[in-house]
Amino acid sequence: MALFVPAEPGPPDEVRAWLRTVGGAESNVASHLPALGVSSAWVSAVGDDPFGRAIVREIAAAGVGVGGVVVDPARPTGLYLKESGVGGSPVRYYRTGSAASAMGPDLLARLDFSGVRVLHLSGITPALSGSCEALVRALLDLPRDELIVSFDVNHRPALWAGRDLSVLRELTARADLVLTGDDEAERVWGTGDPVRLRELLPDPRTLVVKHGERGATLMEGSADPLFAPALRVDVVEPVGAGDAFAAGFLAATLRDADPLTRLRRGHLQAAATLLTHDDVGAPLPEQVVTELLKADAEGWGAARLTVGGVLAS
Repeated sequence: MALFVPAEPGPPDEVRAWLRTVGGAESNVASHLPALGVSSAWVSAVGDDPFGRAIVREIAAAGVGVGGVVVDPARPTGLYLKESGVGGSPVRYYRTGSAASAMGPDLLARLDFSGVRVLHLSGITPALSGSCEALVRALLDLPRDELIVSFDVNHRPALWAGRDLSVLRELTARADLVLTGDDEAERVWGTGDPVRLRELLPDPRTLVVKHGERGATLMEGSADPLFAPALRVDVVEPVGAGDAFAAGFLAATLRDADPLTRLRRGHLQAAATLLTHDDVGAPLPEQVVTELLKADAEGWGAARLTVGGVLAS
């Protein structure tokens, strides 16, 4: 979607200058991956309008394949506004009747999954419309073979208001790799505890439960739960950090990295986004990433990321 963030300080009702950029859960993940050395493609629908053209152009500029994007001549591109703030500012969506909400299973005929190793979905898409839910179901029905289906719960209460959350629970359970925040898991399953949640979600091979600024827990196969603390970050704005974590974790997973490295890669990518107002922040310097990945628990815990660099305390 087209994303607008304040270009000047002040309450949102007094802000007159807004900066237009691009945002959205799946497009955010796709846009992070090329900078991490992983090729990606993004599939969605946009309107035949300036916002739609800008979105496709800017996502492509990040190195993302956009050949599967549909241009809808009858419906507009969705947009949203972020009232930026360190504490998690409100996000206002304007996407009812958007081009993306009209997507359906017929979209699959346009797509070629040969060579695709990971298909990343989120709980936002099935909440947009009945046809979008049917599309997600059709994607989950695809032969897996070597394909890994990743599903970020991304529960948006406003989108699911008045709807049966058992649908979201069912779709999540059919994935191979699930990412969720403990707060949204509490809303959807009634618990944010990783062990209890694993009991309720036994089928996905990989389950990652994010605990906000505390860290994340990985539960995979028969291995014991692994908790990795998050980095300390001087947060500029938090929206988009979850998508960044997903991209970092997926990129490391595709490289068969060890469990701790996969979680740390997620935290490092999330930290880069926490340091910006945008949904997709510039990657941290490679030297910083290398040093922190090699750090022991004490060194990792002592690091603090700021817009000016990395501090140790």
